[in-house]
Amino acid sequence: MKEAIVVLLVSIAVILGITWIAQGADFFLYKVFAPKYEEVRRQTFEETKSYNDGMVQELQNMRFEYIKADAEHKKALAPIIRHRAANYPCDRMPADLCTFVNSLGN
Repeated sequence: MKEAIVVLLVSIAVILGITWIAQGADFFLYKVFAPKYEEVRRQTFEETKSYNDGMVQELQNMRFEYIKADAEHKKALAPIIRHRAANYPCDRMPADLCTFVNSLGN
């Protein structure tokens, strides 16, 4: 009877130990691969039509506001527009919008 209880307790301890090791391995695998998964998700998002159309539309609206603004407001808007367009490739913009963003200088 005592042997059966000891075997049962040892079996439970072994099962709990294996579960604990598996969970720990899952944590370390997640730690390694999670940034890669998120990078792929970000790249996929940046390739969507809605993202690209929205970015172009936003930059065109900012250009429209820039054209309407007086000199003092243009000084304030230029760095905002440059910052917004900094990580967006010029080849995805219409040519006139790309020229406008580049004309704002550094």
